[in-house]
Amino acid sequence: MAMNVRLGVFFTRFKPHILVIFAQVGYTFMYFFTDASFKHGMNPHVHITYRQIVASVGMFPLAYFFERKTRPRMTVTLFLEIFVLSLLGMEIVDLKNPRGIAKVVGTLVSLGGVMIMTFYKGPIIRNLWHPFIHIQHKASNLHENWLKGSLLTVSSCISWALSYIMQAFTLKRYPAQLSLSTWMNLVGAAQSGVFAVLTQHKPGVWSVGLNIDLWCIIYSGIVCSALTVYIQLWCTEEKGPVFVTMFDPLCTVLVAALAYFVFGQKLYMGSIVGGGIVIMGLYMLLWGKEHDKFELQNKSQLESDSVHETFNQPDLQISASPPPNHVLQHQP
Repeated sequence: MAMNVRLGVFFTRFKPHILVIFAQVGYTFMYFFTDASFKHGMNPHVHITYRQIVASVGMFPLAYFFERKTRPRMTVTLFLEIFVLSLLGMEIVDLKNPRGIAKVVGTLVSLGGVMIMTFYKGPIIRNLWHPFIHIQHKASNLHENWLKGSLLTVSSCISWALSYIMQAFTLKRYPAQLSLSTWMNLVGAAQSGVFAVLTQHKPGVWSVGLNIDLWCIIYSGIVCSALTVYIQLWCTEEKGPVFVTMFDPLCTVLVAALAYFVFGQKLYMGSIVGGGIVIMGLYMLLWGKEHDKFELQNKSQLESDSVHETFNQPDLQISASPPPNHVLQHQP
């Protein structure tokens, strides 16, 4: 009985952490599935369109039945916020507080770890066993356009960061995670579909067979675009966008580990060193963020006490006010 109570307390306290890690694991497998699908010949624009259609279709029944009586009304202004919204200044950083410094240093340390994993290889780590999974793919010309790929990757990171800020502000006005996930995927499917139609003029790119392309679409749609987006929305509302985004470098570490142990790809010493630095920075940032929860609780308690004292304060002005004029006139 005591063990169940401890597990319940542990899960209640660390529920956002567990869910965000689960989301990163989901993204990790998605990268391998999409890599195999794209090398098999799947068009990326068509894949994104199908994936978000699957997600919106899967989320719609849940959003309709579970949030039918609680979700706010969708207005034109709110719809435009879902379509595009960008605001800055989400995180409070107190550089006079050690925990505030830890948030800044932890962010920089994690960023440095990812940069080491990306740009520094070092000695190769010998693989002592045969890979469990072999991915067969068509021959393709890799590293064809590094400049274009780098610019698109940076743009993707910026838009990804802004999307978390968008979610935090939109959730304040539309606190219905299932419905918001459905709307996001539905609007995203429409945007991707229009872009794919304008750029892909061969009808054959829309055909999907019973192969890795179909399974990749189903997995990416259900796990990543539907379930993972819902988890991120819930965690963003509970802990803020910085809490969710600070786990993103963990995906880089998981991809490197899975590529080495399961798929037999090369692993370099730089990936191990960088991964260790990423985890160290993540712990520093978590330690700094943990103090925010207690500050918010204390602030809410102070506001509640202030309101309680205001309502219970006696009205001294009425008791000290002079008597009416007709009372003064009838005095002997």
